[in-house]
Amino acid sequence: MTHLIALVVQLLHCCLVLAAAPLALGLSRRAAARLAGRTGPPLTQPWRDLRRLLRKQALFAETASKPFEAAPALAFAASLLAAALVPSFALGMAAAPFSDLIVVAGLLLLSRTTLSLAALETGTAVGGIGASRAMALAGCTEPALLLAILPLALLVGTTNLDVMAGVLREGTIGVRLPLVLAVAALLVVAVARLRGPAVPATTLLREPALAEAALVEEYSGRHLALLHWSGALRRLVWLSLLADLAVPYGLADATGSPVSWLLGAVLWAVKTGVLTLVLAVWQGGRAARPGRLAEVLGLALLLGALAAAFLFAGQGLA
Repeated sequence: MTHLIALVVQLLHCCLVLAAAPLALGLSRRAAARLAGRTGPPLTQPWRDLRRLLRKQALFAETASKPFEAAPALAFAASLLAAALVPSFALGMAAAPFSDLIVVAGLLLLSRTTLSLAALETGTAVGGIGASRAMALAGCTEPALLLAILPLALLVGTTNLDVMAGVLREGTIGVRLPLVLAVAALLVVAVARLRGPAVPATTLLREPALAEAALVEEYSGRHLALLHWSGALRRLVWLSLLADLAVPYGLADATGSPVSWLLGAVLWAVKTGVLTLVLAVWQGGRAARPGRLAEVLGLALLLGALAAAFLFAGQGLA
């Protein structure tokens, strides 16, 4: 019976993230527009775009191969699997034993790598530049992410995100400087990954959002809809990671009552919404200083290294 409840909660979680990912993207766009003095699109605009694209016929170049056509489905599957492994409103779901931070990072990297390889196959200049920028970004962010994961794993004793969020929710390890620095490093990495395209056209492909936009320009119809949806899912994965590790309070147990699930879902929506608004304000404040991604990732590496150093020093391992 317990396994059946965990499976039901897992299915509810998957439905929730699939529905909420475009809405979170719409909230980010509207907040950015309001900060810039514009009305902005409605919150449901990403859903409208997805519905419009799903109705259109998919067109490919004559030289497109089968792997090129299958790339959007593979990228979407990897993003959805990563989102399924990151808890939203409850802990102890059916996929909890596989909810490993390194696995989640690998799935996100797989999604980006798939798009990069597909963009290289098109043979266009913009696709090739976008692929190179996306992989260069991955080569910078993944080490920073792993360095932020290391102190957290050493403090909790595992890289399992479900167990980690449960320990942080209970507060058994308390508020320690390595924990604060590690969460701050993760926050900086997430900020680097979620930076929006609020830059002038002369800085083409200098921002992550623009690099990803160049990767999908050869797709149309339902394939483009899957790519947009997978991008929204990856964004929501980062927001959920921050909510689970920075503010783990309010997470329900899968074995709890449906009322606790509903309360956990509401609190999760509030936390992700607040994080989205904070990131939009931060991006709006730095809109006049584009192209500083290297500085942001350098700060993440520094915070992760300091967290590990303080942790080793506190345990007498330095």
